[in-house]
Amino acid sequence: MYVPEDIYTNAYFDRLLGEDVDSWLRTNVEIFERRWCKEGESTADLCEKAANAALKNAGLKAIDLDLLIIATDTPEYISPSTSAVVQHRIGAVNAGTFDLNSACAGFVTATETATHFIKSGGMDTVMVIGAYGMSKYLDKTDKKTVTLFADGAGAVILTATEEKDKGHQTGKLISKGEYADWMGIYGGGTKYPVTQEILANKDHKLKFIKKFPPELNPEMWSQLAKGLATKMGIDVTDVDQFLITQININAIRETLNLLGVPMNKAFTVMHHYGYTGSACIPIAFHKAWEEGKIKEGDTLFFIGSGGGLAFAANAFIL
Repeated sequence: MYVPEDIYTNAYFDRLLGEDVDSWLRTNVEIFERRWCKEGESTADLCEKAANAALKNAGLKAIDLDLLIIATDTPEYISPSTSAVVQHRIGAVNAGTFDLNSACAGFVTATETATHFIKSGGMDTVMVIGAYGMSKYLDKTDKKTVTLFADGAGAVILTATEEKDKGHQTGKLISKGEYADWMGIYGGGTKYPVTQEILANKDHKLKFIKKFPPELNPEMWSQLAKGLATKMGIDVTDVDQFLITQININAIRETLNLLGVPMNKAFTVMHHYGYTGSACIPIAFHKAWEEGKIKEGDTLFFIGSGGGLAFAANAFIL
């Protein structure tokens, strides 16, 4: 994983917005600080550093990669792909590339995609990076967004195995497109190309248009978890760790309550990294591994959701 060096505490936003937002952030989402890119630092920079760290941890070289998938909705450019930029930087000369955008469900969607490339027999080694540079799209006068979102990248490498009790077990993707206009960055694409009017209305910035039902994520996340468990022939209580989108700790708690699973089975990182979108689940995965919260043989459920609304879940045995 990689996160930028610059730390922004809640006190910064108290000063920025001229009011106490720290109390709400601590009580409701348990975010205390987050990282933002420096001037000139961008999504490809985050990806490059996370990619090199993953290769080092895996004992592999960039030339060993057959494919690089980057999951992000904050790309380096509209075109070409961020993955092409990163492939060149890290020297993955044998790898094909593409970007994937299912918003904050992107990392899980990308790992699910990668597994099918591997299972088809066409590839042996695939790197997936979840990346987020959302600070570039924040309206610093909008307290609904500016206090929550942060930057970072997390990378994993998936390789082929013949062991049935190892690696990817099952997965599920589902979307609720009726929510597509409730939250997003709507300016800059073909529907609303950048104009002076778009810039004046800040439509090129992240916006919450409507408030999502608070029960939506817990209900969808718990349904996805139950579905994975059923396909595996296990009970949800047999899962060792749930790595879930890290935007709201209370939504994670409610999900585990619905599943009848203790909170210590859902490792969280939003407290010191803020909400890092496509990067939050691989960052949580890395930190859980680093802190010894997960080990070989564990069953892990990865569950992500994001604008669209897109939902993705899959199960791996380490």
